[in-house]
Amino acid sequence: MAQKAFEVASLAKLSLATTKRHNALMPNIASILKAEISRVARKEVRAEIETLKKASVVHRSSIADLRRQVSALEKELRRVAKGAVRPSAAPGSGGDAGEVMKRRFSASRLAAHRAKLGLSAAIYGQLVGVSGQTIYHWEQGKARPRAVQLQGLAAVRGLGAREIAERLTAQ
Repeated sequence: MAQKAFEVASLAKLSLATTKRHNALMPNIASILKAEISRVARKEVRAEIETLKKASVVHRSSIADLRRQVSALEKELRRVAKGAVRPSAAPGSGGDAGEVMKRRFSASRLAAHRAKLGLSAAIYGQLVGVSGQTIYHWEQGKARPRAVQLQGLAAVRGLGAREIAERLTAQ
């Protein structure tokens, strides 16, 4: 009987040692499994985020392209609308409307012509029928002459130095 008691006691010790070892391994296995699941999940999320980032870059690029296209189209629309308004703005001038549309204006050519004649902006403005300040603005590109003023500029450009001097003395 003592033998049996000894066997039971040693079996109990062995069972207790095995249980302690088993309990000690279980948390390690659980924590290892949890860490592995977390690592795999992060890897999967990272892969998904990379594809989303790439798609986002592509979308932002296409949005920027579309904005540039819209801007260009709006600019074109303003230019076309501006061109369409001009002929209808001068219906009273009759046949001169076609001639007015053919006239072009260049700020540098205006400044060169005035310098060639040796006239001040105020005097050149008197010949055209505008102020000297307006001539400065036209030369600097801050403003553009209207159709009627373009006709006056064309008339002055057609005059020679003597004719200009006669007009100035007449005024």
